[in-house]
Amino acid sequence: MQKDQLMPAMPLADLLPGAPPGLPAVTSGLSPGLGGLPGDASPGHSTSPTGRAIRPLNGRQKAAILVQLLLSQGTDLKLANLPEPMQNALSEEMCQMRLIDRDTLIAVVSEFVETLEQVGLSFAGGVGGALKALDGKLSPSAATRLRQMARARGVVDPWDRITEADCDTLIELLDSESPEVAAVVLAKLPIKKAAELLGKMPGERARRVAYAVSRTEGIAPRLVARIGNALATQIDDRPLPAFAGLPTKRIGDILTNSPTRMREDVLSGLDREDAGFAEGVRKAIFTFANIHERLKARDVGKVLRDIAQADLITAFAFAGTQPGTQEGKSVEFLLANMSQRMAGTLRDEMEIRGKVRSKDGEEAMGAVVSSIRNLTDLGEIELRTDDDED
Repeated sequence: MQKDQLMPAMPLADLLPGAPPGLPAVTSGLSPGLGGLPGDASPGHSTSPTGRAIRPLNGRQKAAILVQLLLSQGTDLKLANLPEPMQNALSEEMCQMRLIDRDTLIAVVSEFVETLEQVGLSFAGGVGGALKALDGKLSPSAATRLRQMARARGVVDPWDRITEADCDTLIELLDSESPEVAAVVLAKLPIKKAAELLGKMPGERARRVAYAVSRTEGIAPRLVARIGNALATQIDDRPLPAFAGLPTKRIGDILTNSPTRMREDVLSGLDREDAGFAEGVRKAIFTFANIHERLKARDVGKVLRDIAQADLITAFAFAGTQPGTQEGKSVEFLLANMSQRMAGTLRDEMEIRGKVRSKDGEEAMGAVVSSIRNLTDLGEIELRTDDDED
């Protein structure tokens, strides 16, 4: 690294805790005294307010002065976020410096503040910064190419990508790896995810990997980085799926919005063709009949707020005429978990509504189910699963 490159490249938003996202890296070209000139260039403020001459300082020296000032004021600088060569250059410069007079300190800080005030727009800087700024905004293929570019330049942590992967993907990747490699992965993952990953491994494999964790203490950081890069590359090299979601979920969502008779006919056919797939589809289906089993009582109020009263009355009148069925149980469940006044009003309206045509009843029950699905997708409610305890 050249001697004058430290200051221009310091990403302030990464160093200062709580800094706004737009706080820029100080880039060359904004201020000649902060990095655009050779190492022996003079600062922009060559004299103090009193007229005393200030000795020339290069960009690295100015960076060291600012860092020391911030540290002396108790600022928690995240210097570990800087690239290691930059950390080394900064540390070396701070080791060489001694006393800085007040006029010099004021001149450096003033120049730094002046530089920041001249910034109109700043970008995150580098491939890593672009990846953070565009996270969730790019197509999967474009995001993959950007991640690969960032890893090749060593500006992103490959373990972030590994942590994002689901456990089934990691199990598949680690199946051909040694227990020692799998142990490194477990050691780098968050505890909750590591426990989930270990729980998905066969018993003997899980025991061998768990024992291998005891031998990871002396592994070199460079080797850990190589393992991370190799696994992250394998994840990104996997072909992108043509469809979002599992096949069981896709057909389950379709059948959820289909008439009851068609749904049962399709499920019967799937049972004959592939019982395992049919079982997965059944778990993905959520219909009016599943409400009393999977909707939590405390969420009933949230669901009812989003449903037109006319649809609610029609759905209840249609399903309530079959008290022994799953649909009838769902009606009683919803009525039991709302206010008594509202439940009484709905019961009266159900009697007034009378007999409901099958088509109207199916559509009204579908509106109730859609409301629950929407709240689930938004994360406002969570449905019970087979693993939940009563």
